[in-house]
Amino acid sequence: MGQSDPKGGSRTRTPLQRFQLPVKFKPIGLIPFFGFVGLFLVWPAISLFRLAIQPTKDSDISAMREAITGDYLDSFIYTIKLSVLTALLGVLLGSLLAASVLRIERPRWFRNFMTSFAGVAANLGGIPLAFAFIAALGAQGLITKMIDYFGVNLSDAGFRISNFAGITIVYLYFQIPLMFLIMVPAFNGLRASWSEAAASLGAAPWQYWRYVGLPLLTPALLGGFLLLFSNAFSAYATAYALSSGGARLVPVQIRFFLQGNTITGKDNLGYALAAWMIIIMLITMTGYLFVRRRAEKWQQ
Repeated sequence: MGQSDPKGGSRTRTPLQRFQLPVKFKPIGLIPFFGFVGLFLVWPAISLFRLAIQPTKDSDISAMREAITGDYLDSFIYTIKLSVLTALLGVLLGSLLAASVLRIERPRWFRNFMTSFAGVAANLGGIPLAFAFIAALGAQGLITKMIDYFGVNLSDAGFRISNFAGITIVYLYFQIPLMFLIMVPAFNGLRASWSEAAASLGAAPWQYWRYVGLPLLTPALLGGFLLLFSNAFSAYATAYALSSGGARLVPVQIRFFLQGNTITGKDNLGYALAAWMIIIMLITMTGYLFVRRRAEKWQQ
């Protein structure tokens, strides 16, 4: 059947219009999504917290309380320090790299190359990344031996690929590219007319960045810091491979407990560590989403 035309003729409906449903909210379509979230996220989280609040053997306090005392608290502090340091360095170096690359106009392919490389490096981690750095900066690594040739011994200087400094360097490999990808759209959102208007009014470049550029970039910088913190805090495979499971990081400690390498009656300490990790990640990601929304307002 043709569709009546206001001018008296008829108009044939397209195939898309024939099968187009009325615009109406249909909650039944969300059932698979909520079912997936409930089965694989909500229910495991509830089970995790239920086990975490139970007391450990010969103790009147819950595993959640015990997980933030003694050596376990030291593991959290160690992990947070590592995450904060790599996030700060990633924000600084990644932002500078993004600003520098965007100022380069020729060759034109260089920007696309850097963006593509950053996209790969930001998602590269785990065993391959750990192996690459062990081969380069390990005790028998290529760069280590080259430095030894000039009379500098990294081990005597206190550097090992498995200690705090070594893991920091490895984490920066994917932290800096991730910040680069975050800041490229933010820098592109700064309009050239703003800097030109500031210059025409007699403002120096540092004044433009102090009163215009940095205030506009602050939400993106804060959001990038929180995202990088979460990325480092939750990293597991790379640190585990670098330290052969001996790192003091919380994700490695959780694996230690879940493998059954624990004192009898202390099994739920692993669940408590994971529960605290979930809480920290939820707080961090909530803050990231908040500042990200603020950053997107002036980019629209």
